Amino acid sequence: MPMNQPASDRLERQMRFLFEVDKLKEVLRRTRLPQSQRRENTAEHSWHIVLMALVLSEHSLPPGVEVMHVMKMLLIHDIVEIDAGDTFGYDT
Repeated sequence: MPMNQPASDRLERQMRFLFEVDKLKEVLRRTRLPQSQRRENTAEHSWHIVLMALVLSEHSLPPGVEVMHVMKMLLIHDIVEIDAGDTFGYDT
C-alpha cells in the first residue's frame, strides 16, 4: 500500500471492485451445461476454469509454470464480460 494512501481509501476501492465483479453472476454465457442444459454464468465459468488449472497443474508443460500466475490471469480474463457480455467464439 502506498504511504500516502489511507487504508480506508484502499478498502473502499477494493470493496467497489468486489461489488463490480459480483456482476459476473448475472452474465449468462452462450454455452449450455451438459448435465442440465441451463446456461452457466460467467462467475461459474471463471471458478471452474481456475479450479481446473489448479487440479491439472501437475500436467502443465513446460514444468515450472507459475500456477498462481495462471490462476490470477484466469480470474480476471472474463471481467470485460460485465460490460461486453459473452461473445461466442464462432460468432460473426
